[in-house]
Formats: sequence, C-alpha cells, structure tokens
Amino acid sequence: MELANYILSVLRMNLMVMFSWGFRNPIAIKNGLRFYVNGFKHQGWVEVVYDEGWDLFTIRLIKGGKLVKEIEQVYVDMLVNTIDNAIERTADYAKDVEHWLEQVDWSA
Repeated sequence: MELANYILSVLRMNLMVMFSWGFRNPIAIKNGLRFYVNGFKHQGWVEVVYDEGWDLFTIRLIKGGKLVKEIEQVYVDMLVNTIDNAIERTADYAKDVEHWLEQVDWSA
C-alpha cells in the first residue's frame, strides 16, 4: 500500500496531465498501482510496478484483460511523461484536444 501511495504521489505532481487521462479507480497491487484511463490512444487499465532489482518501474497497458503493451526500465522522474506518451499523446495532440472539446456537451 505504501508503494501504491508513493506512485500516486508521483503522478499527482502533474495533476493536469493525470486528469487528461481520465484517471480513475486507483488500486494498490503487489509492488505497484493499477488505475483506469480513458486516453486518446489507450482506454483500459494501466499498471505501474516497481522492479526492485533495477530500482526502476515497468508500465503495463491492459485492455480486455490482455496485456497490450509493456514499457520496462522507467525512471521515477519519467513516469508521468512515459505514461502520457503511451496512453494520451498523439502526433497532433492539440488538434485532437480541440476536436474533443467541440464534441463536449457544455450545457449539462
């Protein structure tokens, strides 16, 4: 649980980026944290697992119960950017955000 809280505190250092993922349902797992995202590139679960041997992290993207992508040997100071690039950042991110904002029903 302590490690999950630590990972969560690292992600919270950049709340705007974390919120852009549609971050929700954080769950402590063995050696890490699991949470759900709704990004432009990935909609599903993300696991951030600490690898004690390397003193680095592994990021796993999971959809429909299947491992979609695994990124190994991520330094703590690169967690947010690495996750963001894997699940949210597209080649034309500004245009994609603009298009998404046009689709939002702001009257609700």
